[in-house]
Amino acid sequence: MLQIAQIRKHPEDVIKRLSIRGIDASLIISDVLALDKTVRSKRTTMEQLQAKGNILTQQIGDLYKNKEQAAGDLLKVESIQIKEDLKILETALEESEKSLLQLVLTIPNTPCIEVPAGTSSEDNQEILQWGSKPILYSGFLSHWDLAAKYQIIDFELGVKITGSGFPVYKGKGAILQRALIHFFLTEASNAGYIEMQVPLLVNAESGFGTGQLPDKESQMYHIGLDDLYLIPTAEVPITNLYRNIILEEAELPIKNTGYTACFRREAGSYGAHVRGLNRLHQFDKVEIVQLVQPEGSNQVLEQMQNHVQGLLKKLGLHYRMLLLCGGDMGFASAKTYDLEVWSAAQEQWLECSSVSNFETFQTNRLKCRYRNAEGKTELPHSLNGSALALPRIVAALLENNQTPNGIKVPDVLVPYTGFEWID
Repeated sequence: MLQIAQIRKHPEDVIKRLSIRGIDASLIISDVLALDKTVRSKRTTMEQLQAKGNILTQQIGDLYKNKEQAAGDLLKVESIQIKEDLKILETALEESEKSLLQLVLTIPNTPCIEVPAGTSSEDNQEILQWGSKPILYSGFLSHWDLAAKYQIIDFELGVKITGSGFPVYKGKGAILQRALIHFFLTEASNAGYIEMQVPLLVNAESGFGTGQLPDKESQMYHIGLDDLYLIPTAEVPITNLYRNIILEEAELPIKNTGYTACFRREAGSYGAHVRGLNRLHQFDKVEIVQLVQPEGSNQVLEQMQNHVQGLLKKLGLHYRMLLLCGGDMGFASAKTYDLEVWSAAQEQWLECSSVSNFETFQTNRLKCRYRNAEGKTELPHSLNGSALALPRIVAALLENNQTPNGIKVPDVLVPYTGFEWID
């Protein structure tokens, strides 16, 4: 959530930055400023009435003490009227504050100035590529056919148990999943991240804190009886560990990692681009999260994307990194890098990680603050990244490493799998 004080102080800058998303925010910012003025005016009036009421209470007490009953009774009538006026004004203030909050909640985060303008993925900027496209043998298969051939992933069995988008991993396929999770967590731990094991269900307050609610309910699985949500990413519970907390500056940066299953409804399109592991309702992912001082957050973002690049290099996967344009970024993001691996059999790029700086957008909603050296509280910046999401990594590993004799496991994973080949 944008800070209202920031909108008040720099409305033109907010409008300019939102235009990077392809949004003309001049009208809504004007409405925010008008409502903010109303709220502050009503609050000032309330404070003045409260001060006047306090003075009257003191005067009434003094008059009764001096046995000036008539004068005291007269002021008491005025005091009662002030209390009634305060009740009316308090209700009006609450309504205005609610309207202001609801309006601000509809405004996405302001992009960093270096984010390219644009409205769709066509406007994203490719920053780099690493490696080269694998050359497959003539009898190559897609990962869903490889999964069936080597009996390592059963999509139909998942349909039987739950529905489409819930695959069952079997034998070496299940071990490969576990090996990747272990590898990713070990690499994160070596980079200074503290591992957290967090719940897979969160309450509405947590969904609000990281920006999934109130506008993304349709993308989340909701447990109606208990009013809980299955998490779409470990970002939600990990970041919410710091909701309603005041940290000390010495505690920053906070670096957490966690493995969870993730659940996304992702209703919609069908076709080859969403076949197999390309799009699932349940999948595994290791997340990295940081809370940092504002002045260094963009440098931290670069460190985090470099960490993700390091994982892909160690797996030997051809990948590219994109800087997302304003219109293709998430609602809460100020700057996002996407990393995509090359699927040799499908001949397409598959997104496997997003690394984002949210600046104060999440921490403002979370009411997460830190106390600086002067003793004042400030909002830290929050960042997170997929390091990594497994399904498309597995798809690329299976397709890119296939041979006539089986699928070669990357050397870096062999200590975790205990085998070199899937055959």
